[in-house]
Amino acid sequence: MAETSPKIKIMAGAAPDLSAATFQIFDESHTIGNALRWMIMKNPKVEFADIGYVPHPSENLIQLRIQMYDGLSSLNALLEALTNLDAVCEAVENKYHASLATNDYERWEERS
Repeated sequence: MAETSPKIKIMAGAAPDLSAATFQIFDESHTIGNALRWMIMKNPKVEFADIGYVPHPSENLIQLRIQMYDGLSSLNALLEALTNLDAVCEAVENKYHASLATNDYERWEERS
């Protein structure tokens, strides 16, 4: 049986209380990284969040730095943002399927 690698790794140099940490997220790109950073920054307890250094375009990972106010956990902020982003994506998907079900949308036919 093959070993599975973790999806998220806390990089060296994190604060002992995780109030500031850099997370390496595997098998993701800047597309999800930017959406995740946006969701993290909506949290008023977050002081700073940024998508950091990307080792190489062929490496499918991102690094996300999060710093919190008042010694709060950046890991908790990351997990909350992931949950909220999932809820937003689910809401968009539900609206999309509801719109398709009405069969009331513009159709365009390409002519060669």
